[in-house]
This record gives sequence, C-alpha cells and structure tokens, in this order.
Amino acid sequence: MKARNVLITSMVILMLLPGVLFAQAAPEEPDSNTMRLAWWGNPTRDERTYKAVELFEAKNPGVTIETETTGWSGYWDKMNTQAAAGSLPDLMQHDYAYMLQWVERKQLADLTPYVDKGIIDLSKINDSFLTGGMVDGKLYGISLGTNAVCLTYDPAVLKKAGISQIDSATWTWEDFERIALQVYQKTGVQTIPFFTTDPKVGFDNMIRQTGASTYGETGLGFTDPSVLREFYAIQLRLLDAGALIKPETAFVTVSPEEGAIAKGETWVEFIWSNQFVSTQAAAQRPLEIALLPNIKNAKAKGTFLKPSMFFSIPASAENPELAAKFLNYFVNDIEVNEILMGERGVPIPDDVREHMSTMVDPINKQIFDYISLASRNAGPIDAPDPAGSGEFLKMVRDVTQEILMKRVSLDEGVAKIMSRGNEILK
Repeated sequence: MKARNVLITSMVILMLLPGVLFAQAAPEEPDSNTMRLAWWGNPTRDERTYKAVELFEAKNPGVTIETETTGWSGYWDKMNTQAAAGSLPDLMQHDYAYMLQWVERKQLADLTPYVDKGIIDLSKINDSFLTGGMVDGKLYGISLGTNAVCLTYDPAVLKKAGISQIDSATWTWEDFERIALQVYQKTGVQTIPFFTTDPKVGFDNMIRQTGASTYGETGLGFTDPSVLREFYAIQLRLLDAGALIKPETAFVTVSPEEGAIAKGETWVEFIWSNQFVSTQAAAQRPLEIALLPNIKNAKAKGTFLKPSMFFSIPASAENPELAAKFLNYFVNDIEVNEILMGERGVPIPDDVREHMSTMVDPINKQIFDYISLASRNAGPIDAPDPAGSGEFLKMVRDVTQEILMKRVSLDEGVAKIMSRGNEILK
C-alpha cells in the first residue's frame, strides 16, 4: 500500500512539473458532425423516422445522427432523468402540455437565432402554426403536425332538406340553428348536443370569439356569462322543437360505430380533426368537415391550431446548429415528408401540406384541406390548461347534463358553472 501511495504521489508531482510527459486529459470537444435525436414513438413512427435520419445522413455526408426512441409512458421519465444529469439530446420531441414548465426551468433554447441565421426557414409557415411553440415572444418548439376542432356533417341529409353546401368560414350560430330546424322538419334527422364528451371545447370556441378565454390566471378568464348562456340556450330551443337528440341518450359513451352519426340519427357531430378518419369509417358514407359557427359581433377567432407535438432544442445541446439544421429538414423537406406521410400530424409549411394532400387518401386529404382552411381562420392558442382543469371539465359535463335534462334552469346551471369554475380554478 505504501509503494502504491509513493507511485501516485510521484505521478501527481510529474504532472505539475513544466515540460513533463504527463498531462491531464482535456475534455473532449463535441463532434460538430454528430448529434442525438430523441422522440416518443410507436413502430410506424420509429420506422419512418429512421428512414428520415438515413436520408438526412445521405444528403449530408459525414454527419451522424444517434437516435433514441421510447414509448410515451417512459419518455418523460427518461428525459427528466437526462435533464437532471445534464445529458439531454441535441433535438427532442416535445409536447405542449410540458413546454411551459421546461421553459420556466430554462431547459429549452430559443430557436429565433437559428431562424435569423437562415438555418430554420419559416417563410412558408403561417404564424398561426407557430404560436403554440412560443412563450413570451420566443420560439421554443416547432410543430410537427397540427389538429383543430371542427364539426363533421352529412351533405346528403342537407341536400335532402334543401340546403346547399355550408360556407363554414362565414356562417353563424343563427345559421346553424336555422339549418338544424330545417333538417329536422324536412327529414326527421336530429342534431346531437354539442360536444357531449367535453362541452368545454364548444363554449370555449365561443368565448374565444369575444376576445376572452375560458381559463384565467386565478379562475375563469371571462366574467360575462352571456355567451356561455347562449351555448346552452341554442340547444334548449332545439330540444323544445324536437330537433335535438335527448341528452339521456346522447351523453352515453359509445364507440364511433354505435354513435348517432354512424346510425344516421344526427346530421352533425362535433369532433377534433384527427377524429375524422374514425368518424368517417364508422359512418360508411361521405361526410364533410367545417369550422364551428361564428357568434354575433365576434372580436376574435374561436378556432386555434393545436400542435400534435414539437421538436425542441435543449439549452444544454452540444450541437444545436446541427440540430436546427435537422429540424428545418424534417419540417420543410418535401422528400422526407413523403417518407413521414403525416404520421405526426398534418405538416405546417404550406408547400409541404399542399404537396402531401395530393398523396394521401381522399379522407386524409379532407383533413389536410380543413387544416389549411383553419390556419386562415385561427387565432393564437391559449396557455396550457391550469391545475384543476380536470375537475373543472368533469363539473362542466355534469352541469351540462343537468341543464339539458332540465334538472336545473338555464340561469341556475350557468351560474353554477361560473361559481364552481372560479372555486376550482382559483
């Protein structure tokens, strides 16, 4: 043991002497041609992403992309562990629900400098697609696909009722109510209550059109209940006319194949755009997609584009410029998007989306076209849902049924949502 200590002491002295042969190894510089890429995936996404990586490497000789894929359930545990160890990848798939937290912890880099340098090209992307990745005016994530709330309707039923195609960019809730009554009077087909799974999605769209939002920093984001009241008043008027499917039936959760639109019991259903494929398949007849109607004297757009997921560059990335270059390629390159085929959602650059719409099947093309329409008629996305939102959504669904089943009056139900909402979200 004594001999070993003498040897170690001698080595330390030698390292301190000038001109010695020994020196402490300097930290290795990161390889500018190598980067790490991480995403949560599934077999289809993984296979397409690997092919995208191979194509990037072929287009950029000497570049190596190290890939890391995990299922959703384990992805965030893995990323949080890497964040704690200072070993996050150079480019990571991110989610809207977590982005604000990561930004507040200073774990993500602002992408604006890479846009300013021309490494990331946003020239063919509508600003409405970018707002979801922005915090305090800085860009922390670029959407890899998008989704928007909508309604789907049966054009054959409208034609039978003597109604021409809907101009969903300009129609109003008065138009909707008139159409619903005419359809019922001419065909006997009813209207389903609005957003039976999550009524908040429906009145949220209306509230956004007033320039307010459902959620505020410490409670509800609106104080005037008139629009919320109208959301239910429309349905109650249709119910009294016999034109609304009874809520006792409508609020029972069933599969798309057992749903009212699949059975031809309603001419309309309220969905998110990514649900159109399953809704159409269940209906087994042609359906169309439309924007939700406008309220009177709307001050803002009710529709917003919801990012399916993002790519973000961690603040600790060792090779952020190469990561930015790959991000730009992934989003803007038409050849790679022919490989990806919109698996992460409808592409956000106009030229990519238009090109891909010619390659997908007719049903997915309807979704692509709808997202293009929505992008021209959308406002900024609201902040992520606050703590307590889950309890709020359940309360709203319960009170909605009480109102439509007439267990409470319209005014009592609306007052209950306002008071309980502020209590839950305070």
